[in-house]
Amino acid sequence: MIMAKNEPFIRSGSPLYLQIAPFIKAASEENAELEAGFSTRQGGTSQSPYDTLNLGLHTDDEYRDVINNRKLLTETAGFSLDSCVVSEQVHGSRIVEITQKHKGTGATSQSTAIPETDGIFTREKGILLTSMYADCVPLYFFAPKVGLTGLAHAGWKGTVANIAGSMIEAFKEAGAEEGEILAAIGPSISMPCYEVDERVMNEVGKLPLGNAGEVAKETTQHHYLLDLKEVNRKLLRSHGVKEDRIYTSSYCTYEQADLFYSHRRDQGNTGRMMSFIGMK
Repeated sequence: MIMAKNEPFIRSGSPLYLQIAPFIKAASEENAELEAGFSTRQGGTSQSPYDTLNLGLHTDDEYRDVINNRKLLTETAGFSLDSCVVSEQVHGSRIVEITQKHKGTGATSQSTAIPETDGIFTREKGILLTSMYADCVPLYFFAPKVGLTGLAHAGWKGTVANIAGSMIEAFKEAGAEEGEILAAIGPSISMPCYEVDERVMNEVGKLPLGNAGEVAKETTQHHYLLDLKEVNRKLLRSHGVKEDRIYTSSYCTYEQADLFYSHRRDQGNTGRMMSFIGMK
């Protein structure tokens, strides 16, 4: 797969993750240090079928390997594991503001993860927000002038619940100006690989997207190829994020088995990547 010339997720100095170049540049312009990225499946210690950088504790992988992988990734990114915050993702639209008291929640145990939450944001430094993936759309948010960072997990259910718009509204309530918010849409399953039924499309049709033909293509009767990245981009635009401040990755988790896990490709027997963002 040939990557687009303007791909915002670039290789970091490590095989463990891709960096969001526009976010890091925007932080540096405010004399701040930010790390934001998306992990690959490379460079860890897990064995097949989780080889090698599986970061999901809710898989059947060895606990020790997952913790070692989490430590390796977070420390390479410049954070300690106990500075991480992990939520219990339920494909919903609940958003929680994270403070210092949340540090370490879910980092080494699923039982301590923030319950029933798919969106997290913070205005505090020294916290690494994280979220887990194996095809769903990772959404990143950054307001550099006020130092707000956020993540949202957008599977099709979270997408039709408009978690993207909910995070933008949360940012504005927290003091960010609409025009300064940056958003990134990370590596996830691409339209040619993501077939859905009419039940899903009926929910997509309720969203303020304009022409539905721009986000879906009918394959057979009552079945469609759906572009979840584009749906989320349109939702971000509808909530006032400027076109030139939305950065969309062309990476496909399904197609690029060397780089990513894919729940659909691997029929559920697979590991998890991690999205992460934090101000140092």
